[in-house]
Formats: sequence, C-alpha cells, structure tokens
Amino acid sequence: MRLAVLDIGSNSAQLQVVDVSAGAPPLPAHAVKEPTLLAEELLPDGTLGEAGVDRVAAAVTRAVGAAVRLGVDQLYPFVTAAVRDAANRDEVIDRIQAESGIRPQFLSGEEEARLTYFAARRWYGWSAGRLLLVDIGGGSMELVLGRDEEPELAISLPLGAGRLTREFLTADPPTRKQLKAVRRHVRDTLSEVVDRLRWEGPARRVVATSKTFKQLARLTGAPPQRKGPFAPRELTVEQLRKWIPRLAAMPAAERAGLRGISRPRARQIVAGAVAAEVTLSVLDTPGAEICPWALREGILLRHLERVADTPELPLQPLTRHPDATVRPLHPTGEQPVPS
Repeated sequence: MRLAVLDIGSNSAQLQVVDVSAGAPPLPAHAVKEPTLLAEELLPDGTLGEAGVDRVAAAVTRAVGAAVRLGVDQLYPFVTAAVRDAANRDEVIDRIQAESGIRPQFLSGEEEARLTYFAARRWYGWSAGRLLLVDIGGGSMELVLGRDEEPELAISLPLGAGRLTREFLTADPPTRKQLKAVRRHVRDTLSEVVDRLRWEGPARRVVATSKTFKQLARLTGAPPQRKGPFAPRELTVEQLRKWIPRLAAMPAAERAGLRGISRPRARQIVAGAVAAEVTLSVLDTPGAEICPWALREGILLRHLERVADTPELPLQPLTRHPDATVRPLHPTGEQPVPS
C-alpha cells in the first residue's frame, strides 16, 4: 500500500509518500513541495488575505494531483498553525476543499507535539531514555518531555519563527532593539513552563525537529540532506551565538545565499535562531541532536500502528490438558532446566 501525508504549513504544502511494508521504517519514496508563503499574507485582524488563500488552495491542488499521479492509496492532509489559528480558518479550508477535492484536518498544538515526540521516540528507540524534544515551526513551538511511548508533558507555545518575525522583526535586517524585544519575549514566554520541565527531571537526550533546526544545523556545518537521514547532525548554543549576529546583520535576500538557508525561510531564520538559542539556554543544555523524523512521520507511524493492531488472521485460543502444569519463567526470561 502507498500512503501519503500532506502537511500544509506556513511556507509550503509538503507531500510525503511512503510505500508501506511490514517491519520497515516509513522512509519517503517521493516528496513534493509546493510553496504557500502564508506568513506574508496574515492580516492585522488575524485573517489570511485573499492572495494567501489563493496560493494555499492552488498549492494543495497541485500536491493532490501529484499524489494521484504517484498512485497514492490513502492520503492524510492536515493544516498546521498558519491555517489552524487564522480567524478565517473555515473559509480557507472550504476553499481548499472546493479546488482540490480534499478537506484537510487540523491538529491542536498539543496533538502536533505528541505526534512529533512519537516519531522521535521511534527513531531513537527505548535505549535513548528520557527525551526532551524541541520543535520550532512557522506559527508555534512544541516542547515535549517523556520516557515512554506517550510523553509526560507536551506543550505548544506561540513562538514559531514566522510568528515572531511578523510580530517583532519587521525591519529587514532587524534592528538591535527588535532583536532584544524578540529575545525578551521568548524568554518571558518560556519562563511559564521551564520550571515545570525542570521539575519533571533531567532528560537523557535533547533532540530537535523541524525545518528551522535542520537549516540552522546545515548552516553551522552539519552534513547536507543528500547524505541521508542516518548521518548524525547537531546544533549547539555556541554555534547559534556565533551565527545570530551575522544573520541579523544581513538582509533576507543575502541570507538566502547561505549554506542550508532556503529563500522562503530566509526572512524568518533570524527569529528561529534566536528562539532556538534562548530555548536551549534556559533549558540548561549545550545543544541538541537533529532528529530526521517529525510530525509527518508521527502521523504515518500512528496509522501503521492502528493497522497492525488489527491482525489479518484471528488469534487461536490456547487449550491445555487438565493435568498439564505451567512452568514459571526464569527472571532472565529463559525456561528453567527440567529437574
């Protein structure tokens, strides 16, 4: 079976196609990206402007056409904070449905956080211990802490790179005053939750997901995407502190020429870098590993898990002879040797 997830975000509509096979990881067979650039179209009253609605509807229509051509059997389309939090969200989703023939779902910030954590937990496995996950999207930041399959704490905060840019970094390049204001805002917002994170106990591994972290890691020297998902990548606070002044001194057009920085994200990468640096600093961690799996993989993994929970063959009941006894297992899991 060929499954696909369509992630309709503030910068693009991304289609990820996976060929499902038993026991295999959901590595993409095909990926399609169509620009939406919704951050540029959010009006003061909280609605998405007409040009933004036109653009996202057209992007989704093209992505759905690609899914049809690629032979996708099941498609899960969803919108993230850029559409979910828009004052005219229902109108936008109606328009997408009218033009593309599919109606996207929307996840709450906490649901996004839990699904992203689920993907990271599967990537690193149980041996990773307690994970602290940070994800910086266009509209929101997710913080998740957990040791088991379900996290102990999942928080979504309005600290996305696009949102921060729109609200604080209005000049291009931003002024020193604006940079101080965005840094203060991120720190003040995090102060409401950081004590709770510390109270839950230290994490054994800090991981980061999202395109913001991936592009910042590439900028600071991490392996390129062509090296594949298994190449280790990380981002440190020291690297961020080195690069933030350099990024802030450049206009967006110049940032777009840097290693790893895409043109659609060049304007918001400064806010993303500040949010990443402040977050890792207040959490008292020197840096984070970059996890290649995030929300889209979490949705696919959840779907595959639900499918696996319905066995193709019915389970057969066990029968036992009346005189039979059941030997206890040894604590190591081995059967005891008969005496």
